[in-house]
Amino acid sequence: MEQEAWQVLIVEDDQRLAELTRDYLEANGLRVSIEGDGALAAARILKEQPDLVILDLMLPGEDGLSICRKVRDRYDGPILMLTARTDDTDQILGLDLGADDYVCKPVRPRLLLARIQALLRRSEGPEVAPEKQRRLQFGPLVVDNALREAWLRDVSIELTSAEFDLLWLLVDNAGRILSREEIFTALRGIGYDGQDRSIDVRISRIRPKIGDDPDHPRLIKTIRSKGYLFVPEACTL
Repeated sequence: MEQEAWQVLIVEDDQRLAELTRDYLEANGLRVSIEGDGALAAARILKEQPDLVILDLMLPGEDGLSICRKVRDRYDGPILMLTARTDDTDQILGLDLGADDYVCKPVRPRLLLARIQALLRRSEGPEVAPEKQRRLQFGPLVVDNALREAWLRDVSIELTSAEFDLLWLLVDNAGRILSREEIFTALRGIGYDGQDRSIDVRISRIRPKIGDDPDHPRLIKTIRSKGYLFVPEACTL
């Protein structure tokens, strides 16, 4: 039986942009609805539980950051933020509040569609082949890629889907430096543009969750000009 089309909610007050985006996404097999009022958006997201939300940062009634903060604990689907600002402050804050990705305006339709498809595939949870089902343990830290869960001292760690993907990539390559280019290619299927801060933000969120010191990290180390390194020996110290 053919899978039902993914449902996307666009929260955008620019009606023309929202409708053009809707038409493009629907032509590519998605079902799309639009909400133009920020004050109504949070309630609608929580009620309808769409498969993905495209959330504009600047909205009348209530801004995108506030909406993201309101719904994140009760909405498990991916949130893709749209921002017209070149300053990365709001982008970083949005990721820190639980947004899964962001796209800068003016929106390039093919790029937007690629980001949406990547987020939807990730949220669906990949089927892990039996031979690749693995549970890795480093001292008190356990990460299971079949269950897509992690535990620290037998206590479940609350991770977003994007955070789990990044943590698994790091622990599965323990002891090897991963460049930002490698991480972007593995997780998002695109090259690193030299400016995107989303990986850095997620690393900063993951560190305290796995018992690492954000100010003086020992488990996930930043290797200057090279990338990130998960140090398995540090888990037993």
